[in-house]
Amino acid sequence: MFGHPAGLKTLFFTELWERLSYYGMRALLMLFLVATIETGGFGMTSEKAGAIYGLYTAMVYLCALPGGWIADRILGLRNSVFVGGAIIAAGHFSMAIPSQATFYAGLVLIVVGTGLLKPNISALVGELYPEGGGRRDAGFSIYYMGINLGAFLGPLVCGYLGQEVSWHLGFSAAGIGMVFGLIQYRIGLKNLGEIGTLKVDPAVKQKSIRQLGLAICGGIVVLGLTALLQKMGAIGLTVAKVAHLLGYFIALVAIVYFAYILILGHWSVVEKKRIVVIFFLFLSSAMFWAGFEQAGSSLNLFADQRTNLSVMGIGFPSSWFQSVNPFFIIVLAPVFAWLWVWLGNREPSMPGKFAMALLLMATGFFVLGWGATYTSDTTKVSSAWLIVTYFLHTSGELCLSPVGLSSVTKLAPKALVGQMMGMWFTGTALGNLIAGLSGSQFDSMPLPHLFGTVGAFGAVFAVVLIVFKEPIKKLCGGVK
Repeated sequence: MFGHPAGLKTLFFTELWERLSYYGMRALLMLFLVATIETGGFGMTSEKAGAIYGLYTAMVYLCALPGGWIADRILGLRNSVFVGGAIIAAGHFSMAIPSQATFYAGLVLIVVGTGLLKPNISALVGELYPEGGGRRDAGFSIYYMGINLGAFLGPLVCGYLGQEVSWHLGFSAAGIGMVFGLIQYRIGLKNLGEIGTLKVDPAVKQKSIRQLGLAICGGIVVLGLTALLQKMGAIGLTVAKVAHLLGYFIALVAIVYFAYILILGHWSVVEKKRIVVIFFLFLSSAMFWAGFEQAGSSLNLFADQRTNLSVMGIGFPSSWFQSVNPFFIIVLAPVFAWLWVWLGNREPSMPGKFAMALLLMATGFFVLGWGATYTSDTTKVSSAWLIVTYFLHTSGELCLSPVGLSSVTKLAPKALVGQMMGMWFTGTALGNLIAGLSGSQFDSMPLPHLFGTVGAFGAVFAVVLIVFKEPIKKLCGGVK
């Protein structure tokens, strides 16, 4: 396949269909939750809908950690991808049934399925290139294009069906997309050879199955007790409170983990300095995604309620704005790749790129906050405000996302690479949770204030990175 393993084609299209289903449904999620009961939605406030959105997207990333563990010890990479995809499809079809119980069950299934599929299909791509090098990087670039093609097409297809025909038909379309991905994955398995098969001692596998069973039983007991106490009135949990508690828990786990590694870990001085840098990257990543991932929450509601949804007299669904970011990724990724090469020795440092990403994210929110001053319940603004915001946010993503993944693998001690990558995705989960909670303020806070506050936090953190850029570079110990 143009000098690449034939298995890349199989994984490319599997990920394309999976991302089509994920982003297609995500484009509808917040809109469906706040839509009135008369139009088929749940009629929620933005506060409750934002909390649900934040919990869902955060758990998708958090479940990548146990998903990787299950693949390494029980299922193997290739089986984990197929099982995960089947669970995702079941989740979307469950959401297609007009019932609250099946809707929430569907969200849980998608979280579990994505946790199994997402990290392990990326690992399969890596195993196609045991020699590493530039060919491996090129393979991941092609694979990344599949991700964004799926993310571009999903909102166009599912968004149109969901908003113009039936919400549940849109959810069904996401499930059908995942089924197509599973079919072609199964047909193309022969292209993977022996890659991704489970290679672990049977005794270790059995022990891991018992551990997983105990963990699942423990989780069921905890959830059951919580539900019982809630019903008895002993505790008063709301979705928003649960989301806030999860956020505090993630932050606490991250702080305790890094403190433990630095204080009690037997690492050299250079390694400890680099771990401190990873902690800064973790914080920067969480801050960036807290703004960027509002694409599915506050920005989605702004598109639906405050934006003129027509071009040259031709109307379109508000969910189509969710395709703008992946479109810009496809267009701008080669430009940024060329830019870093062209700059040569003048290429910004790692903390410099992170600061640029946060500044671009902040500027996007300042632009949208400015645009929001011209809106009201009866006045809508041009789609140009959102498009400019997405352009700035996408440029920020291209400064941070690929650089962050690469930097963590370079900075982490070899024995901690897997754990540090886990913490990177934990930071992404925290950012997604905050994005949902921020979006929940859409109705209760003036929009210029809401967007301006998010932008201000991003700008302040960017300034901190700029001020401490040189000390952070020294802590990297030569890693660029």
